[in-house]
Amino acid sequence: MTSKARVWKFGDDINTDLIIPGKYLDNYDSAHLAKHAMEGANNEFASAVEKGDVIVSGRNFGCGSSREQAVIALKHAGVSVIVARSFARIFYRNAINLGLPVIVSRNAFDLLDDGDLVSIDIGRGRLERQDGSEAATLDKVPLHLQEILDKGGLIPFVRERLGG
Repeated sequence: MTSKARVWKFGDDINTDLIIPGKYLDNYDSAHLAKHAMEGANNEFASAVEKGDVIVSGRNFGCGSSREQAVIALKHAGVSVIVARSFARIFYRNAINLGLPVIVSRNAFDLLDDGDLVSIDIGRGRLERQDGSEAATLDKVPLHLQEILDKGGLIPFVRERLGG
């Protein structure tokens, strides 16, 4: 899969309360959550993010509570993939389960800037500026997790495996 996107860059320790502040958890509607995505870190994100955009972050993205709503907010806001140096374990698993690709890269954070236009090729493990000046390497997604992502998440994956 190759796609073109804009980078939204965030630092280390972006917790789930920054991704979707707790005051918005009174309504679990995905559109409602998407309107407040990343509000704790960037007030303009939810109104400016476009379908296919990429989040590039530092270490420990998604730390904090285990709320699935953080993934739902980002996915429904239009984020196509999150690339970070590392992820909080429960956030990583929630993202896979809900069909949002999360990929580790040791150098993307250092090479890319907020607003960069990039091309991402998950299969080849590359995230590069569209002008070709910089390219980050992406860790390979384990096959068993890629199969879940390819089906759109754990529930569609299991449904298919069980025959509908």
